[in-house]
Amino acid sequence: MQEYKPFKEGKVREIYDVGDALIMVATDRISAFDVILKNKVTKKGAVLTQMSRFWFDYTKDIVPNHMISVDVKDMPEFFQRPEFDGNSMLCKKLTMLPIECIVRGYITGSGWESYKKNGTVCGIPLPEGLLECGKLPEPIFTPSTKAEIGDHDENIDFPRCVEVLERDFPGHGREYAEKIRDCTIALYKKCADYALSRGIIIADTKFEFGINENGEVILADEMLTPDSSRFWPLEGYEPGKSQPSFDKQFVRDWLKANPDSNYDLPQDVIDKTIDKYKEAYRLISGKELA
Repeated sequence: MQEYKPFKEGKVREIYDVGDALIMVATDRISAFDVILKNKVTKKGAVLTQMSRFWFDYTKDIVPNHMISVDVKDMPEFFQRPEFDGNSMLCKKLTMLPIECIVRGYITGSGWESYKKNGTVCGIPLPEGLLECGKLPEPIFTPSTKAEIGDHDENIDFPRCVEVLERDFPGHGREYAEKIRDCTIALYKKCADYALSRGIIIADTKFEFGINENGEVILADEMLTPDSSRFWPLEGYEPGKSQPSFDKQFVRDWLKANPDSNYDLPQDVIDKTIDKYKEAYRLISGKELA
């Protein structure tokens, strides 16, 4: 049996090259504030992979995506083991665009802090009188650069997004920037409407895109998971205050309240975190996590 080692590791994911495709494995690691925490959250990787699988299937009419299969039987024998089952995705190879495509439908987090200071979010002027966690008149595209592990992403405006893409893809900067902006907004609108019907508010999220060998823009990485999104319960939603969440904001809040924790979570916070992740998956997909 051929052995494989990841050629790239992110905060949460490990990526393996299997020849004409990649295998993306979502681990049980969890990160917050660009730091990988000491703890593992059991089954978290499976939630991320299965949630992404659901959304990739749901949105393939808007833009093609990189998913080939999440069945380990479609992968080399090395991956047909329990530790890869459920948390691994066979993917198309792409040239990734160096942009985090963030879309905000509600004003919260760093966006709320910015709005209180000068009435803008990432340089975009917003109407007066918005409340914390209130719904925006229209979703806004607020891209950022991709940072290496340990560094912070940098929020950029749309003209800067064009410049960054033009640098890496001469002659295609504006074309790709407009495409990913339009896809980001369209994906968010469709998925946010669906999630609302399932009792979840998607406050904001981020997408990543790549280019295939034909120069087409392809949706990649993860999609609308509790790691990459803010999910709030619709029941009890009330703007003007912070909201309970199904995502890792719960972990961020605990870390903020416990600055001397040295990024070490107690077991009850770990247990509550995976319960929130599983509940989000159940509400979105209508299924229990296997």
